[in-house]
Amino acid sequence: MGVDYMPRKKFLVALSLLVAIITIIASPASAQLPYVQDLAIYSRVLRSVQEDALNSACIRLDGRCLFKLAATDSEVLADRINEIQKRFSQVTTEYLADSNPQGEVTIRDNGNLQDIYLEFNDNRSERLFTVTNSDAIGSDVGVPIRARQLQSQIQEGLKLAIKERSPEFLRKQIIIGLSTFALIWVLNFPLIEEINKLQHSARGLAPSPNLKSLSIADQLARRQQWNLTEIKYRLLQIFQLLVWGGTALFILNLVPQTRIIPFLLIAVLRIPFRISIVAALVYILIRSTFFLIAKVSAAAIESQTNDLRVNQRGKLRINTTTRILRSAATIIWSGIGILIAFWINGVNLAPFLAGAGILGLGVSLASQNLIKDAINGFIIIWDDRYAVGDIVDIGTVSGLVENINLRITQLRDAEGRLITVPNSAVEIVANRSSQWSRADLSIPVAYQTDIDRAIAVIQEVAEAIATDPQWQDRIWEFPNILGIEQFSDRGILIRVWIKTEPLQQWDVAREFRRRIKIAFDKADIPIPVPQQQILLEKKKLFNQDLSGMRD
Repeated sequence: MGVDYMPRKKFLVALSLLVAIITIIASPASAQLPYVQDLAIYSRVLRSVQEDALNSACIRLDGRCLFKLAATDSEVLADRINEIQKRFSQVTTEYLADSNPQGEVTIRDNGNLQDIYLEFNDNRSERLFTVTNSDAIGSDVGVPIRARQLQSQIQEGLKLAIKERSPEFLRKQIIIGLSTFALIWVLNFPLIEEINKLQHSARGLAPSPNLKSLSIADQLARRQQWNLTEIKYRLLQIFQLLVWGGTALFILNLVPQTRIIPFLLIAVLRIPFRISIVAALVYILIRSTFFLIAKVSAAAIESQTNDLRVNQRGKLRINTTTRILRSAATIIWSGIGILIAFWINGVNLAPFLAGAGILGLGVSLASQNLIKDAINGFIIIWDDRYAVGDIVDIGTVSGLVENINLRITQLRDAEGRLITVPNSAVEIVANRSSQWSRADLSIPVAYQTDIDRAIAVIQEVAEAIATDPQWQDRIWEFPNILGIEQFSDRGILIRVWIKTEPLQQWDVAREFRRRIKIAFDKADIPIPVPQQQILLEKKKLFNQDLSGMRD
């Protein structure tokens, strides 16, 4: 759980930041209350509007789009909709509050235009709005015809609003809402059980330090299962969220008193909702790509030759390549997701892409070392200089390669320190585990020892370890006893080379030394300690004593 917490936390922070940025960019400059804005209205920041283009927006009653008004200028239309919606809501609320509303919608001339009025029971009338030429052009009719159309639509809407406020209708809708909620609640139990099962399975398959003890093929197989489980888990979570969200909107839409709430939620949350959908799809695409990478890598490992020497190196290279591909896939899909998030919210991408190109040029000039790192990192992987799992010497540092990407190489030395080396600093590399390794031993024997007998004992130990079932798979060639290497302060050094499986040279060397010690003890061959012999000439010693007596 702890392994997955930090990436998930970073993802949520990045998603929140993206929502905030797009909301700021995509919000109309003259923002009004959401319920008076139709979803079709966007500011000029979002898209360029032609001068002769006709834009339309809704006037709503009980959350429903009752009729549409039009204008060529989106900002003018937004102001007009705000004003008319506010007046329309006040008048209709007062009208519907009457216990027995019997009013009528009328039309009055206003020069070349016509006004729509609502007549109350007490012969009082309130002007709703004026039908303009743009409203008529939007419906391809004249102003008088459009006025009569609007009169009819408002009259029918008021009748429906009165009907929906009756006690019988409200009781029926409440029963429908409660029944729907109960049905979804019951059907949700198997879904919750399946989600919990997948969540538990995903946590069990998630990468952990214990995963490194498995073979590369087993690691890739486990990653396939983990990514596939994650995809199923997230899809079910999204489905559950959509089911409950849709149920809530459906129930709120049943009665006129709450019907405006779904519209408000959609109007306020439309940008975060779209971005969340894009983020969810990007996450699923990244996981799907990880699954395919693991599947292809596993197939590549299975197709490797049976030669252990080639097979082991191929596995290490495939493992390193999969790490690079996963990082690249994450960056590519995340970049595409960010662009799509801007695009579906109406942001014009041309200026952003042009600005990104200029910014990229400036960054490339200012970060030449990063470019060198990436180029050299690609060359390191392409030339197979080393891979994850190798033990290498890079300059003055050495250790086990724990991580490699296009920017850095990370080594873990013998003291457990994590050493990070920029790829641009990698010039001369000594790989201790490429293709095969060698245990290089210098065995000291005393000068008084029968050297032929000592070499024979070493030969016997070499034959025994080379034929031992526990060690013969790690020792790829029979130990090569080179003979006397040199005369040192410890005695005569006999050099032995043992060709081993990569990374096994130290284990083999330790076991060979242990057996040599046991064999030498049985053969009464001493292993000397560092020694120094001091020789004094008797003549010089006598003269020194004589001089001391005279003094």
